[in-house]
Amino acid sequence: MTNILIIEDDREIAALQRDYLQMAGFEVTIRGDGISGLEAAKSGTYDLLVLDIMLPGLDGFDVLKKLRETSDVPVILLSAKSEDIDKIRGLGLGADDYMNKPFSPGELVARIRAHLSRFERLTGIGANKPRPKLTVRGLEVDREDRRVTLRGKECVLTPKEFDILLFLMENPNRVYSKEDLFERVWGLEAFGDSDTVVVHVRRLREKIEPDAQNPQYVETVWGAGYRLRV
Repeated sequence: MTNILIIEDDREIAALQRDYLQMAGFEVTIRGDGISGLEAAKSGTYDLLVLDIMLPGLDGFDVLKKLRETSDVPVILLSAKSEDIDKIRGLGLGADDYMNKPFSPGELVARIRAHLSRFERLTGIGANKPRPKLTVRGLEVDREDRRVTLRGKECVLTPKEFDILLFLMENPNRVYSKEDLFERVWGLEAFGDSDTVVVHVRRLREKIEPDAQNPQYVETVWGAGYRLRV
């Protein structure tokens, strides 16, 4: 059984999310504040978190920041605010996705399924597992440890930054639009948000490029999208 943790202080919203997720076959736990939510999240027994930003105790940003010190579990942030700055901050702290309230419970279920499927593919162990490391001009990606090093120095990436880099390195010299990347990395078709891709690519460049304004690895092909040049 897949276990979902909802950290939400609005009981009615949390109950609605729980009901839809349980109907979809998930096991659901609810925590109503940031402190108890973080404690539950760190237990390692949950496969995905649905995390509200406005929480008593610790807000969602603080919960996410502390969680990312030890865990790569997928996190979907929820917010009643529509400002881009909250989205940028949340994604920068390591959220895998961001949804504005109000939203369709059906969309939430779809996004959860997509993130779980992608996470399982990236971390699963199989008989035909691809070679664990990819290297391009001193940039090395280790699939097994989910680590990235540039000329021997580790680059600390969020889970989605890692996923984007890994996908592009697995498909070098091919151009992918923002929509393509959202579909391939997030596993979502109907609910894509290309601005999310732009934020992640910008932050990825800041971490792996010697000069983020003149990228040597993740290049922009104007009017088309992004590619990793080999």
